[in-house]
Amino acid sequence: MTSKIKIVLVDDHPLVREGLVNLIRQQPDLEVCGEAATEPEALTLIGAVQPDVAIIDISLEKGSGLELIKSLKTMHPGVAMLVLSMHDELLYAERALRAGARGYIMKREAAKKVIQGIRTVREGRLFVSDQVAARMAEKFVEGPTVAAPSPIEQLSNRELEVFQLLGRGRNTRQIAEHLNVGFKTVQAYCARIKEKLKLANANELLREAVRWQENRQAE
Repeated sequence: MTSKIKIVLVDDHPLVREGLVNLIRQQPDLEVCGEAATEPEALTLIGAVQPDVAIIDISLEKGSGLELIKSLKTMHPGVAMLVLSMHDELLYAERALRAGARGYIMKREAAKKVIQGIRTVREGRLFVSDQVAARMAEKFVEGPTVAAPSPIEQLSNRELEVFQLLGRGRNTRQIAEHLNVGFKTVQAYCARIKEKLKLANANELLREAVRWQENRQAE
């Protein structure tokens, strides 16, 4: 009998994890062997159970999905990582793949996409939408001369995380605690964000972050 594909779920929403467990249980070749809500929990769990696939959200209760992916790629390269997130794939999918993920699925996609994604990344292949694949192919053909569609894409992964948390109403100290970095480190990220987005001061940065967050939620 062929052994089942072991899966760990990393998402800070219990209802999302419950839905995934119920979905995966319906598949005879798949099984959930653990769940985590934070980056530290996920690192400990995945080190202990050694799953075949980890399904990871970008936003976590504590820590960063992108940083978790980077750590897992180094510490557990045999674990295939599939991102399942509400965040815009055109902004995050390529970042996730560069960090070490093998696939990216929006949470609004049909359940069968998740199952297909699990099996695809387990086989060592990439799993992204046609839109993301086309955009990556265009960048490959055109090279670095392709202009970024928006200033936000100029931000590094950490800068984007800080910008997103600012938009959610977190202050600098709260962001430092959430990302487990120093207060001055967050201040440095904010300074670089202001420079890249051509914002004059902290108030403009906060307004832009809130506006951006509101626009994304309205999409």
